[in-house]
Amino acid sequence: MSFQIELIQDKVEFFEAYVLKELERKIEGKIEQNQAIMLHVHSVSHAVALDGKGRIIYTAVVHFKAK
Repeated sequence: MSFQIELIQDKVEFFEAYVLKELERKIEGKIEQNQAIMLHVHSVSHAVALDGKGRIIYTAVVHFKAK
C-alpha cells in the first residue's frame, strides 16, 4: 500500500450569509484555518442578491493560494 502526500496549491471557497457581519466572521475563521495549512488569500469576490423571499443575501468567493 502506497501513501502519497501532496500539498494543496489552490483552494476556492464559497460563503453566504443574511448578515454582512456574519459573512465577515465566516471568512475570517476560514482564513485562520487555511493559514495553518500554508494557504493565503489570493483574491476575494463578493455580491449582494435577493433570495426567493425577497431578503438580501451576501455572498463571497475566496481564492486561497500557497505562497
